[in-house]
Amino acid sequence: MRSHRYIAAVALSTAAILTVSACSSDGNGGDSGGGASGAVPAARGEGKTLTVWVMTDDYTDETLDAINAKFTEATGAKVDLQIQQWEGITTKISTALSTSGTPDILDLGNTQVPGFAANGGLLDLTKYKDDLKQGRTWLAGLEEPATVDGSLYAVPGFAGARAVIYNKKTWAAAGVTAAPATYAELTAALDKVKAKNPAADFSPFYMPGQYWYAGLQFLWDAGGDIATNEGGNWKGGFSTPAGQKGLTDFMTFQNAYSTEASRTLDTDKPDQVQLFADGKTSAILASGGAVGLIQKTNPDIKAEDIGTFPLPGVSGKNQPVMLGGSVWGIATKSDDQDLALQWTKIAGSPEVQDKWVFGKDGWIPNSTEAIKAAEPALKEQQKAFFTAALVSKATPAAAQWPTLEGDKSVNQVFSAVASGAKTPEVAGKEFDAHLGETLAGGK
Repeated sequence: MRSHRYIAAVALSTAAILTVSACSSDGNGGDSGGGASGAVPAARGEGKTLTVWVMTDDYTDETLDAINAKFTEATGAKVDLQIQQWEGITTKISTALSTSGTPDILDLGNTQVPGFAANGGLLDLTKYKDDLKQGRTWLAGLEEPATVDGSLYAVPGFAGARAVIYNKKTWAAAGVTAAPATYAELTAALDKVKAKNPAADFSPFYMPGQYWYAGLQFLWDAGGDIATNEGGNWKGGFSTPAGQKGLTDFMTFQNAYSTEASRTLDTDKPDQVQLFADGKTSAILASGGAVGLIQKTNPDIKAEDIGTFPLPGVSGKNQPVMLGGSVWGIATKSDDQDLALQWTKIAGSPEVQDKWVFGKDGWIPNSTEAIKAAEPALKEQQKAFFTAALVSKATPAAAQWPTLEGDKSVNQVFSAVASGAKTPEVAGKEFDAHLGETLAGGK
């Protein structure tokens, strides 16, 4: 799975987003928020051209051509497709949304939506939500961050999820020949791998302390939440009983199966893919693209040597995962909102999702039904990532959330607990206080 979408979420600049001025619709539709649910308007567009911004590497040319062809057939309008680069994209989008001549439709990271929506840059799609869903159930990790204060501001496009990637040969040498389906089976397998590989620099499961994506899975598995919105005020969930259990569960697992040196580290230094390729760990939690990177880094590791499975939780179920992904937003200042709605509906349609987003591009599609439809065609290594995506969560739909990623406080709350620098109680209370103060600026 490509890493750009995750990087974009972390790199999102709150300051840049806040430059978007609140603006009212001056398009030809625009009455999206409030009122009864309705169907997307069937407007004609002969002689008109819709401008669509798409991030590089998100969709293949064939998929975009298929969407555009269906749109032109339905409306008579043409599409000016403009591929955007990642560097400086947040500032570029912020500027575009606040000026005339804005693109009509934008390919956004799922966690980017709250910031742009809170400042009036994105069209409220709530009125058309049922029609845009087209009978399907969108993945929670895509829909939740696109929903701000109960209103929908973007349509899910595709997702990327994390699952466990493990070395079958290393596990088999320790007497483990099947992927675990429960937490007890997982820890039993890792105990055998640990006993077989006692070197101090070897991790049965490399999970560095700052790996907050992994930490959140333990938090959610324990029934906790990052934060809840209570009457317009965000309240952190790390100091709650469920949050404390999640932090403790993460600490217990991390301390037992990752190296002591990793307790204050993140996944990049050292790179966890490199560690796997070098035989310094037998398992990591990563997105699907890591499988190919491992083989590229060490060609001696063959495809048949690599297995995958969703990370089982202490709860008895698969841990919820945080999805990275793409969603389609419509600019409030678009001159052709009705046409933009039609294009977006086509991009999120069952046909495009099944045949193109999954069938051609290989992404996890935007709904549970699409994942189920994809299952018969999945390769063995793909299944874990698609299964993991069925139970997904997201970061809070708050404009200031990226600040907590940018200052790395969300990394440090897990690292402090893993390293023993702070107790779960102290770390949870401190982070919740920081979260409340930070997110209060966007209410």
